Amino acid sequence: METTMVFMVSSILVVLLSSSANALSVRSLSSSVSTPAPAPAPDYVNLTHLLSVAGPYHTFLKYLEGTDVIQTFQNQVDNTKQGITIFAPKDQSFASLKKPPLTNLTNEQLRSLLQFHALPQYYSLADFKNLSQSNPVTTFAGGQYTLNFTYSSGTINIGSGWTNAKVSSSVHSTDPVAVYQVDKVLIPEAIFGNPPPPSPPSPAAPAPDIAPGSSAGSPGPVGDEPSPSASSASSYRIVTWSIFSYFLLLEVSGGLILFL
Repeated sequence: METTMVFMVSSILVVLLSSSANALSVRSLSSSVSTPAPAPAPDYVNLTHLLSVAGPYHTFLKYLEGTDVIQTFQNQVDNTKQGITIFAPKDQSFASLKKPPLTNLTNEQLRSLLQFHALPQYYSLADFKNLSQSNPVTTFAGGQYTLNFTYSSGTINIGSGWTNAKVSSSVHSTDPVAVYQVDKVLIPEAIFGNPPPPSPPSPAAPAPDIAPGSSAGSPGPVGDEPSPSASSASSYRIVTWSIFSYFLLLEVSGGLILFL
């Protein structure tokens, strides 16, 4: 019986020791396997601060803040994975805008016009090559507020119906925010209708009439017809020669009378 007890105690000790060894090996194995580090979060971009310090976009920013569209854009950056692409006209673009005027727009129309300057997704400059093959592209304003893009050798043009703008520089282009400078305000047809037809070219000025007897542009002598000055010179020579011949004849006649 003592032998049996010794055997049972030995078996229990072996089982306990084996469990402890397995647990230690599992813990050491799990600690040796490296856990991948989480991807770094994108840098926070404050659109108001970016537009206020990046360049001459104060008029554009004033409109964005006055209509709360800047907060709509900021929510797109902070709360979505798509990001945003903004086309920012310079102050000079707003100052040179004559037609159509923006002062007659309602607040809702002005909001739509400002949202017309953004796409609800981040696009790098290289992405516009493929984007230009998907025209028309719906803007942040949605619906009929679309833009047409052309991409040629790195040059990006944006057509809005009323205007043909050019992307002149990149202000900020890091996912999820892209801000590009454009040289014109984008005017949507959804608000202003079809653009007026281009003005016809001015008619060519008629050729001035040539007054009779005018020396400017008068035709030259035809054939052998002498000019008035040439005729006067010829008449003068004829009269002079006639007078000379008359006196010569008188002298010859007088000499003959004396001789006889």
